[in-house]
Amino acid sequence: MTTFAYLGPPGSYSEIAAIAYGGAAAEYLPLASMPAVVTAVETGAATMGVLPIENVIEGSVTTTLDLLIHETDLRIAGETVIPIQHYLVARSGMSLAQVKVLYGHPQSLGQCRRFIDRVLPGIATIASLSNSAAPAEALADERPAAAISTLRAAELTGATVIARDIQDRSGNVTRFILLSQEDSPPTGDDKTSLCFGFGERDRPGILVSTLQEFAEAGLNMSKLESRPSKDVLGEYIFLVDINGHRSEPNVAAALERVRNKVGLMKIFGSYPCWHATPAIEQH
Repeated sequence: MTTFAYLGPPGSYSEIAAIAYGGAAAEYLPLASMPAVVTAVETGAATMGVLPIENVIEGSVTTTLDLLIHETDLRIAGETVIPIQHYLVARSGMSLAQVKVLYGHPQSLGQCRRFIDRVLPGIATIASLSNSAAPAEALADERPAAAISTLRAAELTGATVIARDIQDRSGNVTRFILLSQEDSPPTGDDKTSLCFGFGERDRPGILVSTLQEFAEAGLNMSKLESRPSKDVLGEYIFLVDINGHRSEPNVAAALERVRNKVGLMKIFGSYPCWHATPAIEQH
């Protein structure tokens, strides 16, 4: 049976994404951190791992990016996009006016910044490892504490909903990736994710010249961002998504030309592009 590792405890958005991949027939393994998800797949404790990689409000999840760049050779084998609906929850009987402490995952705190600033100004915030851990921590706190939570986590922990849909944007969504030992075979509608850096090859115009290889091959680049190399101050690694599978001849040729220009190159994987379906949009 396929086992999906995800950032737990149960009730997190990562669990929701894992279930979107695996359905009722799979097994699910909640873990305490995103690095633990990677290790579980690397060691065979899980078949696949699910990690958040990008939110429409807060942008990229840097922990996931750094794991892909520096710490693992696992491949991205899929992606899905999950609607994010944040709830303010607390123990039964507590009112909004009584809340003095707020627990939340750092991404969730950022996604609900407007609500916090307007409704809970000056409140003490405490970072939680996940959206499902936050309500449990709030309920265990002796102080009048609330949490930013998923609805499922509130139900699992017995927390009461004080306010709903507190995210800054109603269209808040997060993209999750599926990590596996191998990426996916070509489907005709695929995406390839990679990173590269220049190191000692860095010179004026080298980034433009490198990206031009994708344009000349007729490949659409759907994402470009940078992360610090963690080796030299002012040195960056560039992360790119392009349309197409790495096994396709024109994609493979462009990737090889890029490899010849850069000092570091790592292909994270090729996988089917996610497209919204009516079932997802109505969720």
